[in-house]
Amino acid sequence: MTDRELIDTIFSAGLAAVDPLVTLPPHLVQVKEMFRTGGFRRLIVVGFGKASVPMALAVEDMLDQQIGAGLIIAPHGANLSALPRRIKVATAGHPHPDPAGVVASRRIIELAHAADEKTLMLLLISGGGSALFTAPADEITLEEKMETCRLLMDAGADIQELNTVRKHLSKVKGGKLAALAHPARIFALAVSDVPGDRPDVIASGPAYPDPTTFADALAVLARLHLSGRVPPAVRKRLELGAAGSIKETPKPGDPLFSSVTTVIAARNRDAMEAAAHAAGKHKMEVHLLESPICGEAREAGRRLAELAVARRRKLAPGQLACLISGGETTVRVVGKGKGGRNQEMAVAFAMAIEGEPGITFLSGGTDGIDGPTDAAGGVVDGNTVALARAAGLDPVAYLAENDAYAFLQGCRGLLKTGPTGTNVMDLQIAVVRG
Repeated sequence: MTDRELIDTIFSAGLAAVDPLVTLPPHLVQVKEMFRTGGFRRLIVVGFGKASVPMALAVEDMLDQQIGAGLIIAPHGANLSALPRRIKVATAGHPHPDPAGVVASRRIIELAHAADEKTLMLLLISGGGSALFTAPADEITLEEKMETCRLLMDAGADIQELNTVRKHLSKVKGGKLAALAHPARIFALAVSDVPGDRPDVIASGPAYPDPTTFADALAVLARLHLSGRVPPAVRKRLELGAAGSIKETPKPGDPLFSSVTTVIAARNRDAMEAAAHAAGKHKMEVHLLESPICGEAREAGRRLAELAVARRRKLAPGQLACLISGGETTVRVVGKGKGGRNQEMAVAFAMAIEGEPGITFLSGGTDGIDGPTDAAGGVVDGNTVALARAAGLDPVAYLAENDAYAFLQGCRGLLKTGPTGTNVMDLQIAVVRG
């Protein structure tokens, strides 16, 4: 097995461990028992995110006859080869919301409004849900909200900063779905795509207390120098909210959350540990990095390259080591190219190990999608930059233009998996050979 084949095998093992069809059933046993013994008359299933289809399939496998109604929202282009029968499926725009998402979200709001104290709502949440479950506040349009989110993403906002703003421009985020469904009982199952696995951040916490405020949202815009660039209606709403003229999102301690249970069914650490187990089967010395990989993607790539080079120099000839990490970095978009955070990280890693033998590196999104591309990320080694230069590709120029996709495509470094049906942030794997 080549090192490229080995690293693909390890990555695939990580993905398999966070498949909703594997991770949800143990928790659905609890839901089934709750419905049987709780005096409920109706079970409704709603959900949104990149993992929503396999999550819904897992629910139907366990709770088929009990489901009274259901609707999930998946991204356009999601794998729909297998569909639930009792739970309806709508598709919508991601990473930018679209009118289809607004229409589907209204249908979920209607289901929430119709719920009562005899209703058990099973809420399926996964990454991407913030864009898919979209209901802009009355004062702003979908286009104004989209422009605000685009500005935040291009400025390199992390997921917590992005969601702090989105919650305060929405009718459903930041615990507001729970308020709409009250007094129904809510059992939320989440596939976490955020550092720290915080339920208030996953899909903008639609059924979880929101610790952030309108003032926090304004502070995010100021920190990223966007206060004067967002649409005037957005800035006005946030300013009115900070002044107390618009009601805040539901906060910790609000009694409405006493009827909400939230469980994290899969997380990045699960994928990392499964990848480590797979690497161990190949008699590799395995190192799991404890801290999430965050910050600027290029800087993270260089840091990981330094660790890989240092590890290689400690290995005896023939020894194999595997470094595994996970997290979610950011990219500040200044060029007009195409790419994503994993692709930029891979290019930066390749530049840092140019000419260094015995190191192969993969950075991939567990959802199979990296930025607005059809690639999950990139796979590089010590020969990648030399291959690129021979093809007339300058890595510095391509990174300056945020065009990592074209660079990796030119040196056969793109990682393509297609949509995976899960989403627990990103995995980075380095195979190091002494």
